[in-house]
Amino acid sequence: MILSKQYRCIHSTSCPCTKGHLDEDVIFLIFQTLNWNPKLIAVFSCACKWFDDVAKRVLWKEFCRARAPKMMLDLQSSGSHSVDGNWRALGKLLIYCSGSAKGGLFNSVHIPGHFVYRTRFSRTSGKSFLLPQCRSDVLYVSDPCEHLDQEEEGDVGFFRGIFKSFAMSKVRRMLISRGAELHPTEVCPYCKAKLWNMLQSKMIPQSATCRLGAYEDCIEYYVCLNGHVLGICTLLPLSGSEASDLE
Repeated sequence: MILSKQYRCIHSTSCPCTKGHLDEDVIFLIFQTLNWNPKLIAVFSCACKWFDDVAKRVLWKEFCRARAPKMMLDLQSSGSHSVDGNWRALGKLLIYCSGSAKGGLFNSVHIPGHFVYRTRFSRTSGKSFLLPQCRSDVLYVSDPCEHLDQEEEGDVGFFRGIFKSFAMSKVRRMLISRGAELHPTEVCPYCKAKLWNMLQSKMIPQSATCRLGAYEDCIEYYVCLNGHVLGICTLLPLSGSEASDLE
């Protein structure tokens, strides 16, 4: 699990870790004791390039496995290793709502990105975001992160997700066969890859609206070249009985 190869720090001549590093096994045990705290992993990776390499290869991978074990096991099953090398991006996707900036992907609203404590990702929900001819693909999608009372936009929900083996998926093949164009300027907030607009490609089924509890024609989402999904919707208001239940 932990690679034996060691790397010298080349961050700078003044970096204190040029005097030597802890063994990777020791680092592993320290962060295991800390329950793979993502904030501490992020701070650790900023110390030097060697620490950053350890975080990318080991720590973010263990964080993802601890946070969503069944999902991670499925993503790497059947000989699929597409997650390898992108654990930091996947770790960020698990805990970060990208929000929206004016002039960005969803330029009608401005809601800063933020970290979330915990989000449920569902493979069953993911089926609702796929056209019938693509439903053999595996897509995990989160519950919407709700941002209520956004003036003219109403109640806004952001959702995110990831495809299993996106490079071999029917969705990717359909996007290419339809001549879908990548966004000219914006990139994935998780891995910096180019993005396809699923709404523009007419590949968002009605079932996605029902699954999110959103208004019709008020849902849009993108998928990047690495299979990360990010989207927005306008949420329907709670009915009187639902509001009473919550109270």
